[in-house]
Amino acid sequence: MSIGYAEQSKNDIRVVQMKSEEEARRISAFFLSEWSFDDARHTPGELDHFRHAPLASLQQRHHMYWYVENGAGDIVGVTSCKENEHQTDGYLWDYLVVHREYRRYGVARQLYSALEQYVISIGGRYLLTYTCDLPEYVPIQNMFVRNGFRQIGRYPDFYYDGEDRLAYYKKLPGAGESAAKPGP
Repeated sequence: MSIGYAEQSKNDIRVVQMKSEEEARRISAFFLSEWSFDDARHTPGELDHFRHAPLASLQQRHHMYWYVENGAGDIVGVTSCKENEHQTDGYLWDYLVVHREYRRYGVARQLYSALEQYVISIGGRYLLTYTCDLPEYVPIQNMFVRNGFRQIGRYPDFYYDGEDRLAYYKKLPGAGESAAKPGP
């Protein structure tokens, strides 16, 4: 993977919505690369997700991926979201991953902005997200809070013994104005 993003301006970040099988395979490769996660002790479910979810999302309603490339065309950041399983206009913000060499350039902020704008544009009411409580995840916890999320729960020993899952929630602007419960 070639480096070289630092020469670019933060304003030059271009977020791309994934639309093809080739892009999905590239995103999977990025997730599984040595450059993506600081905590590489993935659960079996995470590995399955990284290998299969990007491609499967192409056939699913409101399961979206966005990515950022460097000047050489290498993927350096990815995020995704999908509608909740009840299809009630609530969305799960799944992964946000930025290449280690490309952090602090606004990649995460731009990816999140694209995701949030998309969810608001289709009438999303809220975003739910989660992370681990290990020290490696403090930066993403801080990002959640900076972007208006509040912690709503903790699942003890969720990932492995001693690794809790922290859940975060954000009600979106305009949420609830058009979403009405169906009648009896």
